[in-house]
Formats: sequence, C-alpha cells, structure tokens
Amino acid sequence: MVLPRLRTLLPLLLLVMFTLSCQSQDTAAKYEIIHSMGSNSQVQTQTVEHSYTIGMVPKATENSYFNQVEDGAREAAEDLGVELIYEGSPVADTEQQIRAIRNLIARKVDLLAVSANDAEMLRPVLREAASQHIRVITWDSDTVPDARELFINMVDPETLGRHLMDALALQMGEKGQYAILTGAAGAANMSEWVKWMKLQNSEYYPDMLLMETDATNDDPQKAYSEAVRLIEKYPQLGGLIGSSSVATPAAAQAVIDKGKTAQIHIVGLSTPNLMRTFLHKGTVQNVTLWSPKKLGYLTLVLAKNLLEGGSPVNGENIKNVGENRVKGDTVIMGEPLDFTKTNVDEYAF
Repeated sequence: MVLPRLRTLLPLLLLVMFTLSCQSQDTAAKYEIIHSMGSNSQVQTQTVEHSYTIGMVPKATENSYFNQVEDGAREAAEDLGVELIYEGSPVADTEQQIRAIRNLIARKVDLLAVSANDAEMLRPVLREAASQHIRVITWDSDTVPDARELFINMVDPETLGRHLMDALALQMGEKGQYAILTGAAGAANMSEWVKWMKLQNSEYYPDMLLMETDATNDDPQKAYSEAVRLIEKYPQLGGLIGSSSVATPAAAQAVIDKGKTAQIHIVGLSTPNLMRTFLHKGTVQNVTLWSPKKLGYLTLVLAKNLLEGGSPVNGENIKNVGENRVKGDTVIMGEPLDFTKTNVDEYAF
C-alpha cells in the first residue's frame, strides 16, 4: 500500500525539487550579477553612502592657505560620508570663479560653499544656484547676505582688525607712517578687516598715519612689487600690514631686499610655513592667523547639517574644530592666533 502512495507522490516531489533548484539557480545568478559588476557596484555603493554632494570653491587653488582648507574639507567629507567637489581657478580671479560655480551648478550639487573674490560680482550666479534649489553658503570671504544662507567666518572681524593695528602700533611706538597690503580689492573680508584697523587707528593712535591701502589680488609677485613701490614712495615708512596670506611674506622679503629691516615693522596674516624663516631671522616679530584646515572641516560639517535641516548652535563643540560662536547668520570659528619665533615650529601648515 505504501509503494502506490509513493508513486502518487513522486511527481509532486520532483516538481518541488525542480522549483527549488530553479530558485537556487536564480538566486545564484542574481548573486553573481551583483558581484560581477566590479567597479560599478562600488560606484553604486558610493552613491548610496554619499547622500549629499557639496561643491566647495576657494579664491585660488594654487595658494597654500586654501590647500590647507581643502585638506580639512576632504577629511571632513570622509568622516561625514559626503561627496566633496573642490574646484576653482589657480589664481584669485572673479570671472574664473564664476565659471567654476556655473560648472558646479551644471553638476547639480546639493550645496555650494564659496570663498568670494568679489562680494557683489558673485551675487547673480549665487542667486541663480539658489533658484535651482542648490543651497548656498560662504566661508572665509562673504558675499552680500541675500546671496547666501550662512557665512562661516574664521574670526570676529572687529577683533582681528583691531588686533593687527595694536600689534603694529606696539612695534612702532604708536607713531609714524604705515601702509596696508590687502588681497583682492572686492573681497568682503579684506574690506571689513581694514575698516576695523582704521577705526582702531583713529580711536587710539592719533600719531600713526595710514599712507595707502593697496590691493594685491592675492598674487605673491604683485604683493612684492607693491611693497617695493611703497617703500620707495615713502622714505619715512615705518610699518606694513599684510591682510592676506601672501602679502605678508612678500612685504617681509621686500623689506629685506631694500635694506629696511631696522626701519620698517611688519605684521599681518599668513601661515607659519610661509613666515617661519622671517620670524626666526627677526625680520618679523609676530604674524597672525587661525587654522585653515579647521576652517575647511567646519565648513563641511555645517554644510551637511544645513542639508539635513539643522542650524548652527551657539557654543556648540565641533569635533576637530572646537567651540564656535553664532552671530545672526554668521558662524565664528574662534580667536586669532599669533605665531612668533618661539612657537612657530609647533605648527606645520
């Protein structure tokens, strides 16, 4: 009686086994297809992991300061799982910067983070990006407020401008002629710093006379030639302030070449690497800056937070950066840092 029943069930068992075999082969086939994609599967995984694409535009890509910013931004992008496109022109040129921004708009990035060479000239293209639902923030150098949502500043501009004026006044004995070498003429951060230098001058140092404020377009050669011109034009010149990272070392070299190291005092902004030799020689007593790498890291953190619906919080402690301050639509990373011959070798950027 058992055998006939087995004969009856046998076709059914064979059908089940065939179905399971097909499913197994289909699953195996699917498994092989997924893994046979090789680099394509990695690209797909990359796309899933990188939920946002952030386009970051510096003033100039061939500038050691902005190279440090890029290093910090790339480190943050890896930590946060976002895609970073760091793109710009080799030199500080507004028209080239606009072209870089348009290219990122065409690539449909989720957010643009820009260090503006010219506050007004960038306004139309940044508003165009916003009209295409691309979020826009600025860092290092601002544009007009209605062209972006948020500005990430390195330091409070009043604190920095007054600090640089105080540093020069101390070395000059609070009297004499001086000049200022800035970066790009239309850069908002440069203009703001100079405004506070002048105010500090008028309020506290009536015997110090500003002879010229000269834009150098963040070009080392132009900064050097302008420093030489100022030294030759004003024989009684007693000080130079460099408000861009390339202007200050260029001014120091010009003072050496013109044999004026005993007469002309130099203060300003620059990196430890660019100023190390001048500080150790005594050509420059102190130079001021902040960590550009931290600025790059902070920019990416705040950009991703913004894309996720978050807003900057005053007093928030950001990993790898520290505690920041929020003033309206501006985030201030920290306080200015002075480098001297006694501490400059502690820093390598």
